[in-house]
Amino acid sequence: MTKKQQFTEGEVHTIEDLIAIVQALMDPVDGCSWDKVQTHESLKKCLVDECLVDECEEVLDAIDHKDDKNLCEELGDVLLQVVMHARIAQQQGAFDFDDVVQGISDKMIRRHPHIFSGAKAPETKEQARLMWEEIKRKEKESD
Repeated sequence: MTKKQQFTEGEVHTIEDLIAIVQALMDPVDGCSWDKVQTHESLKKCLVDECLVDECEEVLDAIDHKDDKNLCEELGDVLLQVVMHARIAQQQGAFDFDDVVQGISDKMIRRHPHIFSGAKAPETKEQARLMWEEIKRKEKESD
């Protein structure tokens, strides 16, 4: 039996700590009774119904009010959803948080060849958007 890692509110925490906290919350035996029974399907309501929609509205409100403290808190709530879904996928053997990070990193590199591959930089915001859309279209064609 492995000793559980202890976390204390107010200490400095990393993304690795957050992942470990979510793992503890979702532990099938010792986890939180709500968290440990969640699935991708049960969390869908947090993405489309009141939960994440409220969180996203709170993010927008914090931006509108230039409330950095609240913006930081609300972005954390959004991040929690990502980490929870990654943990569920890891438990199912599908993928883990590192795979999510790898995927989005690769996508950002691929869709910004003017930053990472020496391609000619778009001159305007609109040209950058069109470049993004063209790269995205080519990705979908090759899938």
